[in-house]
Amino acid sequence: MRKIQVQGVHHITIVGADRKTSIDFWEGLLGMPFIFDQPNLDNPNEGHLYFDPGDGRLITIFTNEDRKPDPTRTSTEQGSVHHLAFSVSQATFRQVVKRLDDRGIKHSGPKDRGFMDSIYFEDPLGLLIELASYRFEPPEGCRHADVMIEAHRIRVERGDYNIQEEHLADAIERLVERTQQTLSADRSPRNPY
Repeated sequence: MRKIQVQGVHHITIVGADRKTSIDFWEGLLGMPFIFDQPNLDNPNEGHLYFDPGDGRLITIFTNEDRKPDPTRTSTEQGSVHHLAFSVSQATFRQVVKRLDDRGIKHSGPKDRGFMDSIYFEDPLGLLIELASYRFEPPEGCRHADVMIEAHRIRVERGDYNIQEEHLADAIERLVERTQQTLSADRSPRNPY
């Protein structure tokens, strides 16, 4: 038996309401360029809108002009999607509360997740959306996931409850030591003063 190795999220498709609501939310609020438009090839009564969330992947929305937005929170039962999280810079994250408040959109306020900052709000169809911003940049040649797994190992070694910024900093140091060469025989911390 062999695995089917995936290499990332290709796209996520959401059953939307009307076209205008979809464009106004995904491009007009979240800034995702509207890049492709065609009929839903499996249902000729629906449109299929494509948006770029910023990493070249796709968020697609099935639309139907007979469907109106229903803001009732989507199901959180087993097997349901709890929320979608999108990455934003720290500079953007610091503006989110004001920009949501300016539109009268209810939100959670900033949440401290130790390794990232988050804020939650619902889309016009009741789907919970998270805007998340990492508190770190991975070292050159590493990914956020590399830092996260190393920080997890450090957290477990120390018996700490959840990942905090100290774990991230130490994880980054370990990754640099493993992936970047030096001419020094001793890379241990020192005090030059």
